[in-house]
Amino acid sequence: MNISDFIRLFQLRAKNIMWFLGAGASAAAGVPTAYDFIWRFKQMLYCAEQHVSIKTCSDLGDQALQNRLQQYFDSKGGFPKRNSDDEYAHYFETAIPDEGDRRRYIENALAGSAPSYGHIALGALMKLVRTRIVWTTNFDYLVEDAAGTVYESSSRLTTATPDAPRLATEAIREERYPILVKLHGDFRSRRLKNTSEELRAQDAELRRNLIETCKRFGLAVVGYSGRDHSVMDALEKVVHGGGGLPFGLFWFQRPESPCSERVLQLIEKARQAGSQAEIIEADTFDELFSDLLLMIPDVPEDIQKHLDRRGSRISNAPMPTEKGSWPILRLNALPITSAPSICRRVVCQIGGTKEVRDAIKETGSDIIAGRRQVGVIAFGRDSEVRHVFEPYQISGFDLHTIESARLRYESTEHGLLYEALCRALERERPLKIFRRRTGHIAAVDPTRSKDAVFQSLTTATRQICGMVGNTRILWAEAVRVRIEHRIGSLWLLIEPTIWVELTDDDLVFRISREFIKERLARRYNAVWNSIVEAWANLITCGQKECTLRAFGISDGCDASFTVSQVTAFSWREKAS
Repeated sequence: MNISDFIRLFQLRAKNIMWFLGAGASAAAGVPTAYDFIWRFKQMLYCAEQHVSIKTCSDLGDQALQNRLQQYFDSKGGFPKRNSDDEYAHYFETAIPDEGDRRRYIENALAGSAPSYGHIALGALMKLVRTRIVWTTNFDYLVEDAAGTVYESSSRLTTATPDAPRLATEAIREERYPILVKLHGDFRSRRLKNTSEELRAQDAELRRNLIETCKRFGLAVVGYSGRDHSVMDALEKVVHGGGGLPFGLFWFQRPESPCSERVLQLIEKARQAGSQAEIIEADTFDELFSDLLLMIPDVPEDIQKHLDRRGSRISNAPMPTEKGSWPILRLNALPITSAPSICRRVVCQIGGTKEVRDAIKETGSDIIAGRRQVGVIAFGRDSEVRHVFEPYQISGFDLHTIESARLRYESTEHGLLYEALCRALERERPLKIFRRRTGHIAAVDPTRSKDAVFQSLTTATRQICGMVGNTRILWAEAVRVRIEHRIGSLWLLIEPTIWVELTDDDLVFRISREFIKERLARRYNAVWNSIVEAWANLITCGQKECTLRAFGISDGCDASFTVSQVTAFSWREKAS
């Protein structure tokens, strides 16, 4: 099913569709996913057993490091295969055997998380009586916090956990909505479910409630992989024999993360039993729930104010007019004073984001594109855009407005601008962009390290590229880059780091990790400040403001950014 079809359908069935949230729904709020936890546990076990400093294995998004850790556990034997359903529970139980320690570990991991836009939107749907019941395997308090924010009260939401399963039974029977059921408890629960044995012994009453409510309602699943056998067993029992999920089963997946075989089998079984069952591509939890609100006219002002709120703890500070002790803290964010406000829109018969990426790769076209329910949105020459999507029966070719409100979270527009800005940096500066699972890295191009633009960076770091020790592995000064929308503006965030060429040699790999650690360890405040300033000068070519263009074209939609050299800074807090 196309996401636009679901949005229209949801308006008709909202009260009769329950939501099931997995760890992916909390990722935008800074909560680690099961995938993140798995690599943390592998890191913990590997470093302890091999007597290796955890600092040398800190970048868990690095594919080379992941391969190194996985090779170690594969060689030991007795560990689940990579990406198997039992990975999370097995590694968690092995790394932290004690239940109390596991509970404290999760509490520390969730510290500092706050509801994302999607959670606030879910709270809004609750208050608008469009969402009645939410099920989750997550441990965090994000749904409770979001509901408390929107309702401006902590008493409206009924929350049931394995410690108090009767709450779910009574609230569902008495229709005391909204209801949140936490199948795995929360980090304060002494019945926290997070190991293989515990997951298999899921609380019987909560599972029974899930089965019974699925016989009356539909279910929309988002951010959930289907790893838990107890949950999947319950859903399979619902569809067995027919009569379950009368308002449909809708399973949302990210384009780069296809559903597991068991989920596909569940969808097929539901269809065979006579239920509507669909798999729907959605880029992020935030974007999905933002889109659901688009179809609701006249959202009350008291709810809208919570949806609009952003950065309540920060505000614009004036530039200092004279030298003195302020500002007290320099930040690593460069203001993007202007960014693209329009892009190309193509209405055609292509599928989701994965199909869009595959089409671009297949044709070898030089464009940047993303998929929304309104069509494909893109930057690049019009002729190139048409070439990519002509086979998919183009029925509309016009412009799409990039609304600033959609840049506040991980929307398709946000991702499009991120890709375009990285492209612009690589095009107009002597840098190489490397894509990692955790983001993009802009590294010094070793073939152009003598360019004059690197003078201040060379002064700050003494050397900006070379070989790691006596190896033939290249390294270069680099920054992790990303864009964020704060205080009504876009910002380019730069985090200095070291890029190292990938290697399959175990010894060389360890040497390169130690090299990175030693090189970064000597960078205290003054040095770090000079490096951030050097990168700001490099990006802007020493100008107060500079313009970066992703393509440098006039026969299509280019992405042009104006970036300021003056980084963000802190200021004296105003007296209340």
